[in-house]
Amino acid sequence: MSRTTDLALAALAPAIWGSSYIVTTQMLPDGYPLTVAMLRALPTGIFLMLIARRLPPRAWLGKLAVLGALNFSIFWGALFLAAYRLPGGVAATLGAVQPLIVLLLARALLGGTLHLRGVIAAIAGIFGVALLVLDPSARLDSIGIIAALGGAVSMACGVVLTRKWQPPVPALTFTAWQLTAGGLLLLPFAMTFEPALPPFTTPHIAGFLWLGLIGAALTYFFWFRGIERLGPAAITRFGFLSPLTAVLLGWLILGETLGPAQLAGALIVILCMAFGGAPAPRRAFSG
Repeated sequence: MSRTTDLALAALAPAIWGSSYIVTTQMLPDGYPLTVAMLRALPTGIFLMLIARRLPPRAWLGKLAVLGALNFSIFWGALFLAAYRLPGGVAATLGAVQPLIVLLLARALLGGTLHLRGVIAAIAGIFGVALLVLDPSARLDSIGIIAALGGAVSMACGVVLTRKWQPPVPALTFTAWQLTAGGLLLLPFAMTFEPALPPFTTPHIAGFLWLGLIGAALTYFFWFRGIERLGPAAITRFGFLSPLTAVLLGWLILGETLGPAQLAGALIVILCMAFGGAPAPRRAFSG
């Protein structure tokens, strides 16, 4: 499969993740961040395990616990907590620091080259996301801010370590192991700190199915496959697609308006993804 196809499939993952905002707020019960995260991860991981038909070796259990926690337990728990406590624009802007963190961690942990072009694109992308989604009058919440930043750091660490700790198994199997580990780690916290869910309605069921089968199983298979084939630095810029998709869905489905600032932000985000992915110049710095 060509590099272009690998890039396209990796980009599809955060584009679909952008739907999480509207699904969470419009289709899921309010106030259950840990339970929602657990129900997104654990059933999906078990489903993929049944398809892969391969259990992880005992020597890998520790690493899978770390990866499951970083990529799913901590990240998703923080993501849903931030979504409940912050306006979507604030949460998305804070989460947009993730590509920059990935570049720095990839340099530190994988020994890759830190190119000035990629760093500039990552910083400019944060500004573009802010223009795209941030409302100057947005309400700020300290717990929500900590959750959003913590989630960004958690996923950035998970992305880099997923490449560093790459087992000799297909990407689907590796995805199944991580989702299951993340869901199992979330289970006791969800049961301890959150009340029982209300009876499910049809929108609730549809929302969980979308977040689990499409927003987790399919997209994380594409995402981890991209990390394996292309490396973290090559795909992390696609994370900007998530807030872009969220804004477009809000415009198409909820009738939200797009002003000049949002359009300028969208253009900056698109240019940053293209600029950050262009062939790197010879000049680089080691940080």
